[in-house]
Amino acid sequence: MYDILIVGGGLGGLLSGYVLSKEGYKVCIVEKNHQLGGCLQTFVRDKCVFDTGMHYVGSMAEGQILWRFFKYFDLIDKVKFKKLDEDGFDIINIGEKDYKYAQGYDNFKETMLRNFPDENEALTNYINKLKEIKNSFNNYSSSRLDLNTSSIQYFGINTFDYLKSITNNTRLQNVLAGLNALYAGKPESNPLYVHAIINNSFIESAWRLIDGGEQITNHLADSIKANGGTILKRSEVKRFVMNQSDELIEKVELKNGEQIEAKKFISNVHPVKTFEMVKSNRIKKAYINRINSIEHSISIFSIYIVFKENSFKYFNYNYYHYKGEDSWGVRAYDASKWPEGYMAYTPATSKSDVYADSMIVMTYMKYDELKQWENTTVEKRGEEYLEFKRKKAEQLLNLMEERFPNLRSHIKAYYTSTPLTYRDYVGTINGSIYGILKDSSNPFKTLIFPRTKIPNLLLTGQNINMHGLLGVSMGAFMTCGELVGLKYLFGKINN
Repeated sequence: MYDILIVGGGLGGLLSGYVLSKEGYKVCIVEKNHQLGGCLQTFVRDKCVFDTGMHYVGSMAEGQILWRFFKYFDLIDKVKFKKLDEDGFDIINIGEKDYKYAQGYDNFKETMLRNFPDENEALTNYINKLKEIKNSFNNYSSSRLDLNTSSIQYFGINTFDYLKSITNNTRLQNVLAGLNALYAGKPESNPLYVHAIINNSFIESAWRLIDGGEQITNHLADSIKANGGTILKRSEVKRFVMNQSDELIEKVELKNGEQIEAKKFISNVHPVKTFEMVKSNRIKKAYINRINSIEHSISIFSIYIVFKENSFKYFNYNYYHYKGEDSWGVRAYDASKWPEGYMAYTPATSKSDVYADSMIVMTYMKYDELKQWENTTVEKRGEEYLEFKRKKAEQLLNLMEERFPNLRSHIKAYYTSTPLTYRDYVGTINGSIYGILKDSSNPFKTLIFPRTKIPNLLLTGQNINMHGLLGVSMGAFMTCGELVGLKYLFGKINN
């Protein structure tokens, strides 16, 4: 009998397990895969470490919000970070021209003004709005998001419309929306608060994880075990078992038939999949229909490149390329013209600051393009699938060589992943990279809160609050706050 059983060993599950085991709860985490971490998973090819989802993080300078979370999770001195270029941590290439995102708001504005000298008022308004939204969330949720009236006003504001309202310069509008690939928002529906929280975080400070994000997973797992917690891998949950009164969950049943009892349960599995495993009259059909009808973010195709030794220079920034004038890549997506753009970066390693040993390149890809293989499993998809991946990789490399001439001459080997890869390894719906899409035109439809109608079942993960390291950390605190008190937890962060 455990106090808390957490289903899913992704980041949200691990963070929740850390918080609750630290608070004295007897915690058990069950994970279906052999590797923990979800989007923090890494893999090794040709002695190169590749991240599957965690590319860079923001707000990690001392005293900033993610730094305070990492301080609480005892990760500050355990995880290796490298600060990206202060004068251009991200480069947005639109219309064959590069535009730099600089760290620090004064630096950001000054750098933008070099390309947009007549847009001082627009940039001032934009920066003030990002700060205003950040402050309204009280350092990103010091009270329950669903009850925070000062922040909820931004849920119905559309990012695309807001950018048009501050400037008539369409190029500047698209440059400011250039990090859209970090949330895959649609111009007609992406809420301003999603854009603001993400852009603010990176403008405050931007960092890479040296040698991959798995170090976060490993340290959290070690801490949970040190706190007396249990972690069971290769343990897939088949169903939640209700008690006879249909009031509470009393245990989970694994696919191997084993049953594990607990007093309370937290699901880090996608809400749709969670409620497929719960059979209870307490969960109303209208609620199930709502979460089943929510649209999910698009998926991606990735190339993982291994370079010849000391062949390709490391660049300490991320590069976003858009073929046309539109940085809203989801809107521009056309399979016949694929790829419309990409995001590329060279991972930071402890081997060298001069040369990159690898590169990761990502571009949008719709799940529908993989429909013919959706009933296959990893490594068993057949030759047609391999040929599909090879063809797509070569198309993407062709586009990349326009910006990185002779890139192929530096490549020792490359590997690829598709929406099916993300679906099977991370467990998202149709390989969605950022979970559910928030919708400014109907914000409450896409909000999913930690508490459910079953009193001892809570939800966590990237679909609760927001995705990303910061978003999932906030979501885990909101979930655990239902058990130990949110004000108490955020008091620890803010102090």
